[in-house]
Amino acid sequence: MAGRFYGVGVGPGDPELMTLKAKRILDKVDIICAPKSKAGKDSIALSIVDEVVSTEGKIKELIFPMTHNQDRLDKFWNEAVDGIQAELKEGQEVAFITLGDPLLYSTYIYVLKRLKNRSSAVKIKTVPGVNSFSACAAAMNQPLAEKNETLSIIPAAYDYDNLDEILDTFDNTVLMKVARNFDEVVAKLEKLEMKENSFYVSKCGRDEELLTKDLDSLLGDELDYLSLIIAKQRGEE
Repeated sequence: MAGRFYGVGVGPGDPELMTLKAKRILDKVDIICAPKSKAGKDSIALSIVDEVVSTEGKIKELIFPMTHNQDRLDKFWNEAVDGIQAELKEGQEVAFITLGDPLLYSTYIYVLKRLKNRSSAVKIKTVPGVNSFSACAAAMNQPLAEKNETLSIIPAAYDYDNLDEILDTFDNTVLMKVARNFDEVVAKLEKLEMKENSFYVSKCGRDEELLTKDLDSLLGDELDYLSLIIAKQRGEE
């Protein structure tokens, strides 16, 4: 009998923000798939799990390069799913760990789609996790939205011709993975008079966590990939 496949969100970085359900599943599975961007580099998701779960003999590392080349991405996604399917056919219980929540801008989504397309017989369970922007808002004691405010979530590593319009339309905006376009985003926030009501967070919940409202101090810097800005139309009343 084929094993069950789990997609497990392990939260934004603080091991204490892993859910009890995530820990229970990772304790019981036979294989934990740990995504990483290249060989020889540590998996951030695994570094979180290692603090609360005994992973010895369970780890299967999967490479997912950071690139916008779709052919290259397809190659690695398909190879990863091949490896997962091989374990499932042996009756192994397999978990795929991912930062934050598995169904929000996560590599797990592409693995999930391929598994579902290849076989309807695979039993799949997705376990939600704490989103990075929820943890960042909590770290700054700043509400994401209140009363009738609207909230947008943007993967800011991509280019948007209509970013000004998005920022102007929604009361509050989460700009995820903002490092690549940070200076441009800050310029737009200043133009829309939102900069003073915005804040930046990187590596939330980890020892190297950085939280600041002084966006100008970061202009021109090489910022961490796991960083975001929460931009607000209005300040606190």
